[in-house]
Amino acid sequence: MKAVIFDLDGTLIDSAPDIHAAANAVLQGEGLPLVSFEQSRSFVGRGARIFVERMERAVTGENAPARTDHLHKRFLHFYERAHENTRIYPGVVAVLEGLRAEGFALGLCTNKPMRPTRAVLAHLGWDRLFDVVIGGDSLAVAKPDPAPLIAVVDGLGLTLPQITYIGDSETDAETAERAGARFGLFTEGYRHTAPEDLYHQFRFDDYNLLTDYLKDPAA
Repeated sequence: MKAVIFDLDGTLIDSAPDIHAAANAVLQGEGLPLVSFEQSRSFVGRGARIFVERMERAVTGENAPARTDHLHKRFLHFYERAHENTRIYPGVVAVLEGLRAEGFALGLCTNKPMRPTRAVLAHLGWDRLFDVVIGGDSLAVAKPDPAPLIAVVDGLGLTLPQITYIGDSETDAETAERAGARFGLFTEGYRHTAPEDLYHQFRFDDYNLLTDYLKDPAA
């Protein structure tokens, strides 16, 4: 294995509090009911547009195309600036630095749009950490379509057998399965399905365990 590709939200960082704050900033500005943290967290995983569609349906009972477009635009405005309460999961920094030191290439494959992705990477000091970054709006399709993951692999100049993909959700598991990629499931993220019911070659709840799994091709 020559590279590790990561999802971002729910995998490397817990950004749910800031996403919730951005959602309610939009709703409050439009005079609409607010959503709870648990509601907001349940909307995460399929990109900003689908997040907004789910949020809109939750507070109005429907999606109205013109209103959805407006809410999406407003959400992106707040989303790019929502970093105050985002935290890195314990052990992540040491793992990323260790992988770099051992010569692994690092990729990022997220459904977060590129502008918010670049903004949070800069906020965390991770601007140059990943060799290839693909966001939710980088291609015409997003995860769980396998194309974004394959684009990261291609950008690294590698093939699927040479990488492991790490994610936390149903979306990530389906992406890996459809791509035929080796997948490690981080169980402390935003999934709703029992871990044993999701595609994965290994799963972990502590980043201190990840390196051992990565070094074990039978995992």
